[in-house]
Amino acid sequence: MMNDFYIGQKVVCIDDKFKNVSIDQLIRKGQIYTVRWVGMYKHYVDGEFVGIKVEEIHRGNDDGPEGYGAADMPYRATRFRPLVKDKIGSLRKLLAPKPDAPVEPEKPAPVKKKEKV
Repeated sequence: MMNDFYIGQKVVCIDDKFKNVSIDQLIRKGQIYTVRWVGMYKHYVDGEFVGIKVEEIHRGNDDGPEGYGAADMPYRATRFRPLVKDKIGSLRKLLAPKPDAPVEPEKPAPVKKKEKV
């Protein structure tokens, strides 16, 4: 999973629901973000997971009433997927004829000369 993400990559949020958390976690489903950090993260409640931090959000210290004291805690990478341009459109382009490809003119069929006997 970690290899699916890299710094500077555009990602889209696919899960912005947090169970048992009433504080807004700032990410929004369908919103596009830019990865600024990716790596393994170990949280004493949530365990170990691949996490990402995004350029658009700096979470600050997690020291609220439900907080765990973490500074700028990453989100689980599973909440995001890499933003992919139109995959089907890209495949269609591979199948389409290339307009810039040089077209060779058809050669006329060789004409047989008749021999006089």
